[in-house]
Amino acid sequence: MIGQVIASYGRQYGVQTSDGALLTCVMRGKKGGIACGDQVKILPTTSGQGVIETVLSRSSLLYRSDAFRQKLIAANVTQLIIVVAVVPTFSEELIDRCLIAAEHQRIKALIVLNKADLLEQARTAAATLSFYSSLGYPVLTISATRNIEPLRPYLQGHTSVLTGQSGMGKSTIINALMPGAKRTTMEISTALDSGRHTTTHARLYHLDLDSAIIDSPGLQEFGLHHIDNSELAGGFVEFHPYLGQCRFSNCRHMTEPDCALLLAAQEGNIHARRLATYQKLMAAAEKQKAW
Repeated sequence: MIGQVIASYGRQYGVQTSDGALLTCVMRGKKGGIACGDQVKILPTTSGQGVIETVLSRSSLLYRSDAFRQKLIAANVTQLIIVVAVVPTFSEELIDRCLIAAEHQRIKALIVLNKADLLEQARTAAATLSFYSSLGYPVLTISATRNIEPLRPYLQGHTSVLTGQSGMGKSTIINALMPGAKRTTMEISTALDSGRHTTTHARLYHLDLDSAIIDSPGLQEFGLHHIDNSELAGGFVEFHPYLGQCRFSNCRHMTEPDCALLLAAQEGNIHARRLATYQKLMAAAEKQKAW
């Protein structure tokens, strides 16, 4: 039987079959690595539950990692929605890291500024985010508690995953899109024998036959240890015209002479903060590799 993982709670998974049934499943053996959104082969048991036998091939896999572990976020998604808010203050570096992850998996990215009903603060936040608009990333300003409709066209035909810091309003967006989401969450939690109804694990909701959205836990950091050093610069879209133009083919874009990226930053063609973010990530990756 084929199903889709729509909820993940530690070693238990909520799997929805093609006929709409929800089964509580475990993975055979001690293998891990199952993400919300995965398509899986399951073997139903006599108790009405199931065993996941195989994870089918993925079109994409979003996860974060450090030198010691990785945390799967979602599989088979076509769009990453980075949710920020007027308050609390959002981290531009975290946005950068999320965008790098999206570029690495070749999926679309959308930045959503929530709580726009706080007009004065919203203007300041929108001015900060205008930089990402200049890079070609769509930035949508909404107030999820007042009107979620502007977001709906961006979701059509996509399997989207919401990510961002805690308190930005991801669950509010889910509940505005699907008023029955709270009920669904409770049903999933009951099926998995869990009393937790806050977003501690990713959950997938079907918006229609062609669209789905995954709510993921809030995060304060987004480790990118799994991205090879040679691929890191490719996660910055504005770097692309300069890659391959340096004097040395293996240029790290740190202090090397005749580095096209360093020259572009000096001339103002690349934002100094973004180059500093890249160099910080590269330095950390090289330090971990040296260990």
